[in-house]
Amino acid sequence: MKSNKIKLFAFIISFLGMTTFAIAQKNYALDGKSAFSVSGTSTLHDWEMKSNSGTGTGNFTIANSKVTDIESLSINLLAESVKSEKKSMDKVAYKTLKTDTQKTIKYVLKSAQKVNETTWELTGTYTIAGVSKILKTTVKTAITKDVLNMQGSNKITFTEFGMKSPTAMLGTITTGEDLTVKFNLNFNL
Repeated sequence: MKSNKIKLFAFIISFLGMTTFAIAQKNYALDGKSAFSVSGTSTLHDWEMKSNSGTGTGNFTIANSKVTDIESLSINLLAESVKSEKKSMDKVAYKTLKTDTQKTIKYVLKSAQKVNETTWELTGTYTIAGVSKILKTTVKTAITKDVLNMQGSNKITFTEFGMKSPTAMLGTITTGEDLTVKFNLNFNL
């Protein structure tokens, strides 16, 4: 009887050890399938610029295929990796982003609050064109196979990041003040 109790105790300890391991926090790296975009309007047409070359890490707790805690999140994006379909537009955008001195667009998480099983309210510092601003972002999470996906967007303006709305053709084409920044992040689990 004593040997059965020892085996049961060993099984419980072993099970608890596996459970703790399964929900332990861990650092994950952003994979190459992540996507970023910024879009807006102009007097000529709506426009969008995209990039697939961001890097970053996140420290998450995952249990039962759900994110249960977001401890840290840091994303870096080379500013000149963001491209449109027109080189002339890219050139104007890079001048606006001050890429001669500000090479990266950055995001660093300050805090995360769980809204429900798949939605989080993240508060973090965006650094664009050398100006840092704390913003809240609603993010949807999903786990499929070996990937944690996080999607969200933010409405920002040129002026809140110290930029002037770009113009072209001697000022006959002007962009709207409002921008939408979108991201679709994939972390390898």
